[in-house]
Amino acid sequence: MKLVRYGNPGKEKPGLIDDEGKLRDLSGVVPDIGPEQLGQVGLTRIRKVNPARLPAVRGNPRFGCPVAKVPKFIAIGLNYADHAAEAGAPIPAEPIVFMKATSCIQGPDDAVMLPRGSVKTDWEVELGVVIGTRARYVPMNKALAHVAGYTVCNDVSEREYQLERGSQWDKGKGCDTFGPIGPWLVTTDEVPNVQRLDMWLDVNGQRMQTGNTRTMIFNVAKLVSYCSHFMTLEPGDVITTGTPPGVGLGMKPPKYLKKGDVVTLGIQGLGEQRQLVVPYKAS
Repeated sequence: MKLVRYGNPGKEKPGLIDDEGKLRDLSGVVPDIGPEQLGQVGLTRIRKVNPARLPAVRGNPRFGCPVAKVPKFIAIGLNYADHAAEAGAPIPAEPIVFMKATSCIQGPDDAVMLPRGSVKTDWEVELGVVIGTRARYVPMNKALAHVAGYTVCNDVSEREYQLERGSQWDKGKGCDTFGPIGPWLVTTDEVPNVQRLDMWLDVNGQRMQTGNTRTMIFNVAKLVSYCSHFMTLEPGDVITTGTPPGVGLGMKPPKYLKKGDVVTLGIQGLGEQRQLVVPYKAS
């Protein structure tokens, strides 16, 4: 299934994309697509519904993050060997784990806002893993059973904040709008091999990143198992799993986002995103 949340920010409704690519309203079946709907009971309930009997949604509504009320937004750094090389960093012996603020989460096509005074805002196409059932000290061979599905993330990053303002990455990763997620949550049954997915990102129509999840240093099963040894993973948690090479930081000279840039990105079978880069605006 391809599960979505659509509508204005804060007022999203649950939906699904049927086999013909049409958006169908799920609000008569479930109240939302959130932690309570992501376990086996919730997903089975949705699977029993005939999509053709659901109301079709007219027009082209905005998509929000496909998961409501994300408890934790966990991120993995330097998880592609060629990206580590372009960043001038050694290949990590263990996964590098940091957190993105849940307040940075937004829809896949919402504008990305440059933080006030930012000059080094960067892009990162990443595979997002959505947890479906609680995981604590899970072995690798059982880790994927705790996954509800997969999605696309843009791990937007302010490199000065991340690398030049102290030792913690979090401050450069959690700025408002720095967590576009979606457009869909694709359930695991529709992803035969999560370690064989092509991924790409363009800026203003120019290809910047081309990669495949097969080149991850630590695969999805390892990441879910590893993280579960340091924190309890709850339904609705999102783990964004690292980026392939081609980020602005790694270019010579480095290249960063500016007002008016358009970022487009996608992952095979998981959909695409598009973001306009806008200046900081106080809410």
